[in-house]
Amino acid sequence: MAFAAARKKEMKKKEAPDLMSLLNARDYTGAMTLIEFERKMFMDKKQASGWRAGANGEYEWVEGGSSALTGEEAKQDEERRLWLAYAAFHLGDYGKALDAYQNLLDSGSHDPMIHVFMACCLERMQMHQEAEERARKGAPGPLQNRLLFHLAHRMNDEAKLMAHHQKLADTTLDQLSLASIHFLRNHYQEATDIYKRLLLENRDFTALNVYVALCYYKLDYYDVSLEILAAYLQAHPDSALALNLKACNQFRLYDGKAAEAELAPLTKEAVSVDKIKSNLVRHNMVVFQNGERALQILPPLVGVVPEARLNLVIYHMHHGEVQEAFELMKDVEPASPSEYILKGVTNLAVGQAMDSREHLKVAQQYFQLLGASASECDTIPGRQCMASCFFILRQFDDVLIYLNSVEAYFPSDPTFLYNFAIAKAAAGKYKEAEPALLALQSGSSAEDLAKDYIFQMWLARCLVMNGKAREAWEIYLKMEGTQESFAMLQLLANDCYRAGAFLYAAKAFDTLERLDPNPEYWDGKRGACVGHFQKVIAMQEQKNSLREILGMLKSSRNPQVEYLARVMKKWARENGVSV
Repeated sequence: MAFAAARKKEMKKKEAPDLMSLLNARDYTGAMTLIEFERKMFMDKKQASGWRAGANGEYEWVEGGSSALTGEEAKQDEERRLWLAYAAFHLGDYGKALDAYQNLLDSGSHDPMIHVFMACCLERMQMHQEAEERARKGAPGPLQNRLLFHLAHRMNDEAKLMAHHQKLADTTLDQLSLASIHFLRNHYQEATDIYKRLLLENRDFTALNVYVALCYYKLDYYDVSLEILAAYLQAHPDSALALNLKACNQFRLYDGKAAEAELAPLTKEAVSVDKIKSNLVRHNMVVFQNGERALQILPPLVGVVPEARLNLVIYHMHHGEVQEAFELMKDVEPASPSEYILKGVTNLAVGQAMDSREHLKVAQQYFQLLGASASECDTIPGRQCMASCFFILRQFDDVLIYLNSVEAYFPSDPTFLYNFAIAKAAAGKYKEAEPALLALQSGSSAEDLAKDYIFQMWLARCLVMNGKAREAWEIYLKMEGTQESFAMLQLLANDCYRAGAFLYAAKAFDTLERLDPNPEYWDGKRGACVGHFQKVIAMQEQKNSLREILGMLKSSRNPQVEYLARVMKKWARENGVSV
C-alpha cells in the first residue's frame, strides 16, 4: 500500500501542468510552450488520414488535411491562440503577440477586442500613432479608454488626455491607470495617494507597495522607500523590480558597490554584464559600475530603458565628449527634471566650446524653467539650476544665494565646491574665495586642478586682490611656455595694475611686450613702472626694487624710456639708493 501511494505521488509530480496553473504562476515561457505543443499535436492529428465518425454515426475515410475545423474546434483553436498572444505580451515579446493577433484576424476572427490588444502591443513597441489608429478600430470600453489615455500622454495631446481622463471610472484598473499617468508626469505625490487608497481597499494587492516605494524613491525619500520594500521582499525575495528598486535606493544612499550587492540574485548566473538577460538590470549595473562598458551596453537600450539615453549623455559629458552628448539630447522634448537639466547642461557645454551666445541662452532658459517651477523651486536640483541660470547671466550675487542654500548637502563634492569658490571670486568676495580654492588645490583633485588653467587664473586673481601678487606670479612661472600662459600674463598685468601691485604688473606687461610688441603693452608697462616708483617714494615699496624697474624699462625701445630712467636715477642718487 505504501509503495502504491508513493508511486501515485510520483506520477502526480510528473503530470504536465495545465495552462491556468502556468499563467497564474507567471510562467509565460512555459505557457507558450504548452500552447504551441498542444496546437501542434492537434493539427498533426487533424491532418493525419484515417476513419472518422461522420454526422450520421457511420465511419468514413478522411484524407489527411482535407477536412476543415469544426465550429467547436475553430473556437478552441482561437482560444489557444489568444492565450498564446497573452503570454507573449506578458513575457515582453510584443512582436510575437502582435503576429498572433494578426493571424487571428487573417483567420477570420471577428472579435473587436483583438484590435485593442494589438494596439497595446504597438504602444509597447513605441509605435504610438499606429497604436491609436488600431485602438479606435476596437471595441469601446474601459481598456480602450485607458490605452487612449496613455497614448494621449505619450503624444503630448492635452485635449485628448483630458477627454479620456473624464471617462475613467472609480474602478481599480482605471485608478491604477490614472496613478501611472500621474507618475509619468512627475506628480509623484498624487500617484502615491491613489496607490495608498487602493491598498487600503485591497489589502491583498501587495505589489502596490512596490509602486508606493517607487514614488518615494522619485521624491528622494530613499529610506522610506527601502522600509516599504522590505516587507514586500520578505514575501517575494526574487522580485526583479523590487530588487532593482532596492539597489537604486542603496546607490543613492551609499555607493555603487552596495547597489551591486542587492542585484546579486539577478546577476549571479551571468558571466559578464552584457550577458545579463534583463535590460533594466544590465542598464543599472553600468550605472552602478560608474559607466563601465557604457558604450557597449547603453546605446541598444536607448528607447527601451527610459534612463538609458540620459545615462549615456552623462557618460559622454564625464568623458568630455560634448558633441556626442548634445546630439543625443538635441531632439528630446524635456518632460522630467533630469531631461531639463541635461538639455541645459549640453547646451551650456556646446555654448562654452563654440563661444555660442545662442546655446548659452537656450541653456539659461532650460535652467530657469526647471528652477523656477512650482514643483522644483525648493528642491536641491531646482536651486542648482537657478544658480546655473544666474551664472550664465553673470549675476553672481544671486548665484551665491542659491548655492549657499544647498551648501550643507555637498560638504565634500569637488564640483560643487569648485563652482561655489569661482562664484565667490566672480562676485568680488576674494577673501572667501581664496581659502576655498586653496583647499581644493590641496585635495584629491589637486593633479587635475594643476592642469585647469581656468582654476589657476581664478586663484591668481584672488591672490592678487588679497595682496599676494608674488604668489600669483609664481603660478604664472609654473605655466610659462604653455598655450595658456599668455592669457595668464594678460590677467596678471591688468589685475595687478588695478590692485596697485605695480611691480608685478610691470613684470607681466614687460613679458607681454617681449612676446608681442603691441603699443598698449608699453603703455601698461610705463604706467606700472611709474606707479611703482611713486610707491617707492612714498616708502610703500623697497627702494632697491628700482633696479628691477629700470632693467625692465631699458628692454623697451620707446623714446620715453630715457626720460623716465633719468628721473628715477636722479631720485635714487639724491636718496642714496644704488641702481
